[in-house]
Amino acid sequence: MKPKLNHLFILMSIMLSFNSCKSPATKDNKSVAKDNFKYLLEQFADVKIIRYNVPDFDSLTLQQKELVYYLSEAALCGRDIIFDQNCKYNLLVRHTLEEIVNNYSGDKNADDYKKFMVYVKRVWFSNGIHHHYSNDKFIPEISKEYFAQLVKNAAKANFPIEKGETIDNFIARLTPILFDPTIAPKKISLDPSGDLIKQSATNFYDGVSEKEADAFYKKMKNPKDSTPISYGLNSKLVKENAKLVEKTYKIGGLYSPALEKIVYWLQKALAVAENDQQKNGIKTLISYYTTGDLKTWDEYNLIWVEDHSKVDFVNGFIEVYGDPLGKKATWESVVNYKNIEETKRTEIISQNAQWFEDNSPVDKRFKKKECKGVSAKVINVVQLGGDCYPSTPIGINLPNADWIRKEHGSKSVTMENITYAYDQAAIGNGFLDEFCYSKEEKELSEKYGFQAGNIHTDLHECLGHGSGQLLPGISSEAMKNYHSTLEESRADLFALYYIMDKKMVELGVLPNLDAAKAEYNGYIRNGLMTQLVRIELGKNIEESHMRNRQLIAKWCYEKGKAENVMELKVKNNKTYVVINDYDKLRKLFGQLLAEMQRIKSEGDFTAGKKIVEDYAVKVDPVLHKEVKTRYEKLKLTPYGGFINPVLKPVVKDGKITDVKIEYPEDYSAQMLYYSKNYSFLPIKN
Repeated sequence: MKPKLNHLFILMSIMLSFNSCKSPATKDNKSVAKDNFKYLLEQFADVKIIRYNVPDFDSLTLQQKELVYYLSEAALCGRDIIFDQNCKYNLLVRHTLEEIVNNYSGDKNADDYKKFMVYVKRVWFSNGIHHHYSNDKFIPEISKEYFAQLVKNAAKANFPIEKGETIDNFIARLTPILFDPTIAPKKISLDPSGDLIKQSATNFYDGVSEKEADAFYKKMKNPKDSTPISYGLNSKLVKENAKLVEKTYKIGGLYSPALEKIVYWLQKALAVAENDQQKNGIKTLISYYTTGDLKTWDEYNLIWVEDHSKVDFVNGFIEVYGDPLGKKATWESVVNYKNIEETKRTEIISQNAQWFEDNSPVDKRFKKKECKGVSAKVINVVQLGGDCYPSTPIGINLPNADWIRKEHGSKSVTMENITYAYDQAAIGNGFLDEFCYSKEEKELSEKYGFQAGNIHTDLHECLGHGSGQLLPGISSEAMKNYHSTLEESRADLFALYYIMDKKMVELGVLPNLDAAKAEYNGYIRNGLMTQLVRIELGKNIEESHMRNRQLIAKWCYEKGKAENVMELKVKNNKTYVVINDYDKLRKLFGQLLAEMQRIKSEGDFTAGKKIVEDYAVKVDPVLHKEVKTRYEKLKLTPYGGFINPVLKPVVKDGKITDVKIEYPEDYSAQMLYYSKNYSFLPIKN
């Protein structure tokens, strides 16, 4: 990618169930039993649906509850946007499928109908017809004939039929979109041998080639501008009358109907903001949505990064993973409030940011002389929206603009109630028994896996992404389509290097270095082996976070062979990853971190491309097949996503007197409710 904004917010949900099968450790580091809240709701295809609890919601003041409610409504109003951004066919497909679900008069207990419903649920989960992680188009496991039958037996359905189009013609138009694997085969393709735009189905460009888009935005940039805007972030680039034109996401522009609803709820939130700083931020965000001006977006981020209110939120076109060129941002939202007790550990980390920067193993040329505005907190998520729903990050670090981060700092969060829900849903799933080589390795993971995983996220988000600096004249876009993998690797390496440092114990953040060993075990096991369950046999790794993890694990494995730092051992005809020397592994993490920072700071595209292609992409086919076979026997699903809580205001005499929180259990019902009540964009035929 070529992101202007990809100093990433995500340490993606990296299968916490892979690293832990126990609930979080208490302060004396003893595992506690699973609580009575129902976390795991259902499984289908390769997905599990999880419910998350929102602790201490009733401790919020009425004003804070009302604020959370309005921000949550705003979070839900952008749902159509992410569907449309992911692929131009998505709203058409989703609406058609839902009309069938709501109106089909045939046998809903038939096996074919159940297979149809799995497809519907996958479309909901992925916000479209492409897999949320692999980016491959998935095909219904029903026949074309049965699909036609479904449509024809939904007589009361309001299908998006074009003027003069018969039902048979409508079916003929929809069928290849659903069933033909050559139509929009990949949402995002990072294959450098082809045109990244033309081989990707994402809906950020129309009639434009990669070279044309690059040239278009290159002309806009001023190399001497020390505070550049994020060119192209909030627009679609199209060709009209042989000229390239940006269609800006704003009120009165592209996505206006949804943005108008978002702004409506933001205006409600404005009236109950916690303080003037937050109020100013919401006003500026409304102005940005109204004008589409990216300078206003930067102004908003400058206000937001200094806003430390208890209730907080992310709302906007932010991350550029969805664009193969890394310029266009998908819409997302997260509404949350601070977990006061757990934030103490992240405050300790952020207060010592300069120590971590000064003692980093990277070249001193690439270190920040002064770490500014670094803040971190642990949050309780209340509502997820857009590109953060149903599949969500477990950590956030924003804003993404390099100059803002350097001069004004950044804000990092760890989503504690999300990671806890993942962990609780994985209790007793048999994963550790299958993939841990020894009893000791399993016990370390059970005792420290959840805790160490959260601290890794703290370090990754708070310090990792915020560390280091570019040399003068170097652009953050220098790594092009390799940027995201390299940036996530850099942040992960920072976390891995420091989690084994005695300083973490001295600061009271980590109980002991055994917890760091648990994180090393889980990370290397995942990077070399277990994440392969997400990849189809015969395919390479394409998703940036998966590439990042294999790059680190495989590089360290290869470089540590001479000293037997780690090895692949076979026991009972099963392969396991065993770390023999944790201290030497930490040194390898430090060496690779130094190289990753050099590549970024110097803008060394050639070296960046080589290290990704050499270590991050290709999969050992024999090991791949073994891991998938072993995993399938456990009858687990490799991906997890969430159902949102429901906020219900209590109204008396026209005023909100309380906001109650409820926890639904029906995933399909929530998706249908959202489509009925939060669908604002027109369906393009």
